[in-house]
Amino acid sequence: MAQPLRLVLASASPRRLDLLAQIGLKPDAIVYPDVDETPRKGELPRDLALRLAEAKARAGAAAHPDAVVLGADTTVAVGRRNLPKAEDEATARKCLALMSGRRHRVHTGVAVGMPGGALRSRLASTVVSVKRLTEQEIAAYLASGEWRGKAGGYAIQGRFAMLVSSINGSYSNIVGLPLFETAALLRGAGITSWPLR
Repeated sequence: MAQPLRLVLASASPRRLDLLAQIGLKPDAIVYPDVDETPRKGELPRDLALRLAEAKARAGAAAHPDAVVLGADTTVAVGRRNLPKAEDEATARKCLALMSGRRHRVHTGVAVGMPGGALRSRLASTVVSVKRLTEQEIAAYLASGEWRGKAGGYAIQGRFAMLVSSINGSYSNIVGLPLFETAALLRGAGITSWPLR
C-alpha cells in the first residue's frame, strides 16, 4: 500500500496555516525558505507574487523532495507600484495614504512542488476599494499595530475591514492564500481536503 503524500508548507505566515486549516488541511511540516523578495527592475506586482511563490516552493522541495510543497507570496499594488511589507509606522502610513479613496489590487501567487520535480502555479488577483481615510482613521489604525509585517500595511481580517468599501474577487486571497486556487492545485498533486478527503 502506497504511503500517503506528505504536505509541506513553505511559508512563515500563520495566516496561511489558519487558511489551510479552514479547508481541513494540516501540513506535515513547515519550512521557512530563505528567498530574496526584492522586486526586479520593472517587475510587475503580479509577476513578483508568482515568481516568489515558485521560488519558495522550489526551496521547500529541495529540503523535502518526496513531499508536496506549497509556496505562496502576496503582493499589494497601487497601479504598477508594489507596496512593501510594513515593518515600521512610517511605511504603513505611506501605504495607507496611497490606498485612501482608491482601488488597489492584491495578488497572490500559489505554487505546488511535487515529488519528481514538477511545479504547478496559479495567480489570484482581488480588487479592494478603500474609503477616503481621515487622518484620525489612519492614526487609529496605526495605533492598533495590525499593520506590522503585512503587505500594503493592513490586515483585512482585522479592524481595517471597516475601511474597505468593496471587494471584487477572493477574500481569502487578501488574507494571504486564495483557497479555491490552492485546493485545485493540491488536488492535482494528490492532496485532497474537506469535503473531498
